[in-house]
Amino acid sequence: MEEDTDYGNRFSSLCYINDHVGFLGTIKSSPSDFIVIEIDEQGQLVNKATDELLYKMNNILPEPNNFAKKTKLDLQNLSFEGGHNQELRTFTRCSSGDQNHQSTLESEATIDDGASKCEEETADVLGSLVDKKTNELLNQFAYNIKEKWNSETELVGPSPELSLGRILDKNQRASLHSAIRQKFPYLITVGKKSEIVVKPNFEYKELCHLVSEEEAFDFFKYLDAKKENSKFTFKPDTNKDHRKAVHHFVNKKFGNLVETKSFSELNYSADNPNVVITVKFREKAYKHRKRSHLECQERKVIYTAFTLRKENLEMFEAVGFLAIQLGVIPSDFSYAGLKDKKAITYQAMVVRKVTPERLKNIEKEIEKKRMNVFNIRSVDESLRLGQLKGNHFDIIIRNLKKQINDSADLKERILEAIENVKTKGFVNYYGPQRFGKGRKVHTDQIGLALLKTEMVKAIKLFLTPEDLDDPVNRAKKHFLQTEDAKGARSLMPEFKVRERAVLESLHRFGVTEEGCIQAWFSFPHSMRIFYVHAYSSKIWNEAVSYRLATYGSRVVEGDLVCLDGDVDDEHFPNGNVHLVTKEEESANTYAMHQVVLPILGYNIQYPKNKVGQWYQEILSRDGLHTCRFKVPALKLNVPGCYRQILKCPHNLSYQLIKDHEIDVKTEDSCISEATLSLFISFDLDSSCYATVCLREIMKHDV
Repeated sequence: MEEDTDYGNRFSSLCYINDHVGFLGTIKSSPSDFIVIEIDEQGQLVNKATDELLYKMNNILPEPNNFAKKTKLDLQNLSFEGGHNQELRTFTRCSSGDQNHQSTLESEATIDDGASKCEEETADVLGSLVDKKTNELLNQFAYNIKEKWNSETELVGPSPELSLGRILDKNQRASLHSAIRQKFPYLITVGKKSEIVVKPNFEYKELCHLVSEEEAFDFFKYLDAKKENSKFTFKPDTNKDHRKAVHHFVNKKFGNLVETKSFSELNYSADNPNVVITVKFREKAYKHRKRSHLECQERKVIYTAFTLRKENLEMFEAVGFLAIQLGVIPSDFSYAGLKDKKAITYQAMVVRKVTPERLKNIEKEIEKKRMNVFNIRSVDESLRLGQLKGNHFDIIIRNLKKQINDSADLKERILEAIENVKTKGFVNYYGPQRFGKGRKVHTDQIGLALLKTEMVKAIKLFLTPEDLDDPVNRAKKHFLQTEDAKGARSLMPEFKVRERAVLESLHRFGVTEEGCIQAWFSFPHSMRIFYVHAYSSKIWNEAVSYRLATYGSRVVEGDLVCLDGDVDDEHFPNGNVHLVTKEEESANTYAMHQVVLPILGYNIQYPKNKVGQWYQEILSRDGLHTCRFKVPALKLNVPGCYRQILKCPHNLSYQLIKDHEIDVKTEDSCISEATLSLFISFDLDSSCYATVCLREIMKHDV
């Protein structure tokens, strides 16, 4: 395979947004010159010691000031008069075993009294799970939905929803889901990661067209309670067609969970029987639910969180080594983001099926690989990619020099460059580490092959050797020359966990299309999707360069802008993206920092100008003009998202220092330039690259 000749210039051809001259210097002279510390979602540096009790409390308490932030109803302008006192009177018709249907007034009164007590208990539970303001918003949201339905006014536009904010504790979320559904059966709750969102239950409204509202109310409470051996009975009904419609509705909507039967009541004439419909949970469904619950109790998955410190070590290599020491597989580890190799990095991780004690036992062994683990504690769930606020960087740039033929003072150049980027930001390119360090093959090439479902090609790209004579590359070379996966695996060093796993699969399933699909499944999903994202990132980088070369730093008609002024990640919805009009261009309505470009996927819109045309030409060039950005064979779906063209560093500080005197600020302007180094510290949002920020500051590739 020919060497990729564009490796050297694929980053040197990228644009700058600032017009200062810049300066020269060397980064990453040693790993200690480049320190990366992850910032968690609460804004805390993960290298700080964690108080375990405080951590647990933070997991239990909902995030402050985050309630109801996504409600689509105008809750602030609604009246609360009567809202809390107009809830429906309920009649519970759940029976245990073979209890008969209750129809007398005395029975109904007794049941109603029990239901009221139950409702009060539910309200008490709900009040203990959310604060007073949120409880009021929830009650008002429920009341408003019922008022709309009772007035037969259709809900216009998207379905209204109310966010209760993020609740980190899994058990608390489960309790809140249940409490809301029991108190308001005409609402449903949806989990979005750790957030609970409340919406109208349109199936409830549909059932109300067939039975009384009190029956619908009780039926959905029955469904949510899922009590063993319980039954629900609708009111007696003499209309056969109507009963048939009820049977059809229940079985169509909930047939996998319950079954329905009709029974004639006693003491009614054969000519006009009074028939009741009884609903009960399917035995298989209940047993499965019960078994799963017991298994969860007896065999609850253990999750242990920790902070990983590593030095001059690739992250996947570090995970592979930890997996071997702990007797698990690499996919049992989860993390919020990838970190540099030639650096000292701190990041949060979670490992499944390993106790805190077991992790502590390997501390001395992993120190030999320049790794440490601390802040070890039990948690309830894994981490997700992107589950961080950003990263903090402490960087030393050595061997400072002026640009060639620059006669200005070096210190003035450094000050000018830093202040410019601090104020105006930098072009938010993906950094070179996104695409791998290989000279022959980059991760984006593998991603393109996967999108085109060229599975064998993708595997061979992954196993393509570099022009180096070491055990890893000798093993890869052996495979490409012979397709002897077993022999190549025996040559592959043990620490190359991914490569060995792929070769093991290829030996088992063969170097065929199907065999290569199985080989890709030896990777966790996060790693499979990583290659596809690498291709999308490369195209985004090229798109930004084309956009800036075509239109410069002004907002033009057809650009896409983000309407949310506080965007710190890429995953904001299409509803927040706006297409700039000609009038808005003339009025300078939007600023450049609001402009976004799409990252390829099936659920994005393209700019309506030359940049949009460019995207289509690139997709055709790469053979993806009909691509749906889904790879079913590998269970990969790529919806796409948007990324801001410009970003700014936060909390930036710096000082000029003498080499080997990091803490001494240099005031003497007579010091030789050759002895100066720059210590610079800043924070970046997630998915931003410090090397890209430094490139903009220094005005040369780093």
